[in-house]
Amino acid sequence: MIEAIKNLFGIKPAVDFYELVKNGAIIIDVRSKGEYSGGHIKSSINVPLNILTAQIDKLKSRNKVIITCCASGMRSASAKNILKSNNIDSYNGGAWQSLRAKIES
Repeated sequence: MIEAIKNLFGIKPAVDFYELVKNGAIIIDVRSKGEYSGGHIKSSINVPLNILTAQIDKLKSRNKVIITCCASGMRSASAKNILKSNNIDSYNGGAWQSLRAKIES
């Protein structure tokens, strides 16, 4: 019964970003190059949202889970949807600073 209610409201278990990274997930920061140069997660790769589609084949060839991040979580949500629509296992990590705190603890 509780599972049915959770499904009805779209409540899903929390994603363990630390475990995903530990198991080889790639972090893609979809902010602009300027934003990225102002601070980012050390292991992340900068692929601005406006060029993400052009990088799909390259990302797909890595055959890794991808975690997207940005400044607030809006662009990373769009990026996750683009990746999912191209059959790439991906998660929205939200704001990069928040994600960094989750994976470095």
